[in-house]
Amino acid sequence: MDSASERGGARLDQLYADAKQLVSYGANQLRSLATRYREAYADLLVTLRRQREELEALEQVGAAVRGDGQGRRADLQAAVESITAELGRRQVEQAKLELLVSHFERAWLFLQQDDGSLIGESGPGPATTDVQMRIIEAQESERRRLAQEVHDGPAQALSNAIFQVEFIDRQLDRDPAGARAEIRYLRDLLRRELGDVRAFITQLRPLLLDEVGLYGAIRDHASALESSTGVPVQLDLAAPPERLGDAQQIVVLRITQEALQNVRRHAAARHVGIATRVDPNGDWLLEIVDDGRGFDPGLAREGATRSFGLRFMRERAELIGATVEVSSRPSAGTRVCVTIPAGVDRR
Repeated sequence: MDSASERGGARLDQLYADAKQLVSYGANQLRSLATRYREAYADLLVTLRRQREELEALEQVGAAVRGDGQGRRADLQAAVESITAELGRRQVEQAKLELLVSHFERAWLFLQQDDGSLIGESGPGPATTDVQMRIIEAQESERRRLAQEVHDGPAQALSNAIFQVEFIDRQLDRDPAGARAEIRYLRDLLRRELGDVRAFITQLRPLLLDEVGLYGAIRDHASALESSTGVPVQLDLAAPPERLGDAQQIVVLRITQEALQNVRRHAAARHVGIATRVDPNGDWLLEIVDDGRGFDPGLAREGATRSFGLRFMRERAELIGATVEVSSRPSAGTRVCVTIPAGVDRR
């Protein structure tokens, strides 16, 4: 190759690298902006919730409210209606930002493909690209889920703790006994939220399957649930874990973590069961059952923590060709069943 060709090739390489860097930078900036937007949106939701609670308290007083109380109630009603309308409008903007992030990430992934199959008539490129895009989408979904859980859990608890400390400070001189009771309540609250933070860390850095195996990791999480809640967990792990590949075992562990997290945070269960088996068709099954308060899957609010968890489980299962069935009814417990079909790719 002559020097002119080399210079031309180097220039094209640099321009292509610049394009990938620009798209990557744009994706990162958009993702950060979308995260801040979600946080601001969630803060507005908290404001709405507090104003609704105050309004409901005033409405319970009813006719006894006079003067300033009636004015405050009218102001709250107007504020609640205004914020509700504002949130409705902002939902569209939030959806657009999420879509932009997805498009930028897809563009970056497209530029990363070095084979010609992306523009050819045949080849493995498109299928590989689709799998990688699904992986990126699953990763982003997990980030959104964790961000939502941290905001609804530890972040909200710390905010409440600040108000609690300010209240205790005012009570110390006037009512020392009451202040001590509030301190005990605050201590219990922080201990519970510390458990949440540790659970998040465990989700981000799970036990190495190579060290303890799939069933060792499941037993560890079951034991952690028993220790933190006192709820007994019955294990019946009958299906051979060696029938699953590494990726399949990771997904099974992640789904188990998520299901147990839902039990701890939402179910108020008295008993939990985790079982695995191989059915007559040769499918590998995982089943997690609790006898808690249950819920209506059809009414799970989009964006709610539980909804994030259900979507997380289904997306992880899809990556390994598995399915997740969640059945529940109010006051009738919840059952999560993962089915990994026989003969599916074990990678």
